[in-house]
Amino acid sequence: MTNTFNKAAQGIKNAPAWQQKYREIMLLGKTLPVLADVLKIDSALVPGCESKVWLFVEFDLTENTLVVIGDSDTRIVKGLLALILALYNGLTPEQVLEINAYQEFEKLGLISHLSPSRGNGIKAMVETIQTMAKQKIS
Repeated sequence: MTNTFNKAAQGIKNAPAWQQKYREIMLLGKTLPVLADVLKIDSALVPGCESKVWLFVEFDLTENTLVVIGDSDTRIVKGLLALILALYNGLTPEQVLEINAYQEFEKLGLISHLSPSRGNGIKAMVETIQTMAKQKIS
């Protein structure tokens, strides 16, 4: 995993109970820059998320890596998004496709505590990023 992800996940990993993990996720959400209103457009909405999640995946040609930015209208989803962005930002498209985000979230003890709709939202965000990575490869 990337150092950025490990650093972002550290507080969640060390939290002894779900309430503390939840708090750490919310704090991560506060670290995510707010997306400008002009970027909160329907075409950037992630399909399959109950909350509104705007996601942009760009490609840095000089580094051959993905640059992902996004935002959400709910605090918990924004925190989960911050964790996903920490997982994938700065990786090559091939590296993105090698990572099992579900497994990483499971290691942090998150999956069993998230509602089905939030779990589906995580899946939708990850699939959006992976689809963009696949498009860069082909």
